[in-house]
Amino acid sequence: MENMQAVCCKVRNATYKLSLYDTKTKNDILMAIADKIEQNKENIKKINAIDIVNAKGKLSDAMIDRLTLTDSRIALMAEGVRQVADLDDPVGKVVRQWKVDSGLEIKKVRAPLGVIGVIYESRPNVTVDVASLCIKSGNGVLLKGGKEAINTNRALFEIIQEAIEELGLDKDIVGFVDNVDRQATFDMLQQAKYIDVIIPRGSDNLKKFVLTNSQIPVIASSGGNCHVYVEKTANLDMAKRIVYNAKMQRVSVCNAEEQLLVDEAIADKFLPDMLKTLLDGGCKIIGDETIQKYASDVIPATEEDYRTEREDYFLTVKVVKDYKEAIDRINANGTKHSESIVSKDEEVMRIFTTAVDAGCVYTNASTRFTDGFEFGFGAEIGISTQKLHARGPLGLEQLTSEKYVVTGHGEIRK
Repeated sequence: MENMQAVCCKVRNATYKLSLYDTKTKNDILMAIADKIEQNKENIKKINAIDIVNAKGKLSDAMIDRLTLTDSRIALMAEGVRQVADLDDPVGKVVRQWKVDSGLEIKKVRAPLGVIGVIYESRPNVTVDVASLCIKSGNGVLLKGGKEAINTNRALFEIIQEAIEELGLDKDIVGFVDNVDRQATFDMLQQAKYIDVIIPRGSDNLKKFVLTNSQIPVIASSGGNCHVYVEKTANLDMAKRIVYNAKMQRVSVCNAEEQLLVDEAIADKFLPDMLKTLLDGGCKIIGDETIQKYASDVIPATEEDYRTEREDYFLTVKVVKDYKEAIDRINANGTKHSESIVSKDEEVMRIFTTAVDAGCVYTNASTRFTDGFEFGFGAEIGISTQKLHARGPLGLEQLTSEKYVVTGHGEIRK
């Protein structure tokens, strides 16, 4: 096993070569990766089954679902790589150009960040999503997945490197930390000489560990304690569809609804049927005494429940006085990820979208749309919940910075 510095150094040196690859070359790499994933589908499933067996009894059913690769998910993984290939290349894009009095011609152009280190948990598709986005945006990448998916992640990494090497290009533009120990994560976070930015994808505990220990700038991609607020003017049939979809369509992802807020003016009309539908669908309801009046089998809520992201078949429900209380609760308890209001009142929706502090704020739509594919970015590297550099889904453009290219004609400063 190579030591951390050696792994990082190889990726850094290969990244200088990647910076010279044109768009066609990068797209050729991506298409080769997609083809090889499909060609190795059966082997991927076989290796993934080892991780699933190892996870039994240790992870929840929802987390095992995140870990599992089926035929359709492998096909979507490959299709995601091809979609990235089809996207415009942001590298070299001229943001602005002008000429100054000295005669210099200045261009502000988009440029790769350099080497991106991504630390993630459970979901093996992240290995492929991240690699494809980094390659297309001209960034080298060092991948460190969690222990739950180590065998699958390793297999996908090897497929990626084989596809690159078969094109006669430098396979080390993608690196892999083949060590699941927490110490290895700590060591990776000390490699500021080789890694330009760190992106954590996973639990709040992972994010806190990274933010506490990293010597490298971090783009925080935290979990999602996401809310749907049903305002008193809402179309209740629409609200029911949105609430159910946001919670139940896929519970194990960060853009799934964790908190339901309902205006007290419509609680009697909305909640009995809504809660029954959720309970019938297999979702457990957490709520205070008010919520317990609308359904049996409600789990008594604590204050911590309103701040908790479960990524499972649980939904915490609260009746609020009005939109002002809803906004205050969201800003106090949310993780600045994705929040939604269901309403007909244009002024209330304007206030909500302005005042709610989150990367993505929806009106009359499910929070499940916070996703690179759904936003037209192709696969995304994560959902940024911070405010510097990039916020929301991190697509290709968000994986670049800017630099100035200055053309002179012999000018010297007087």
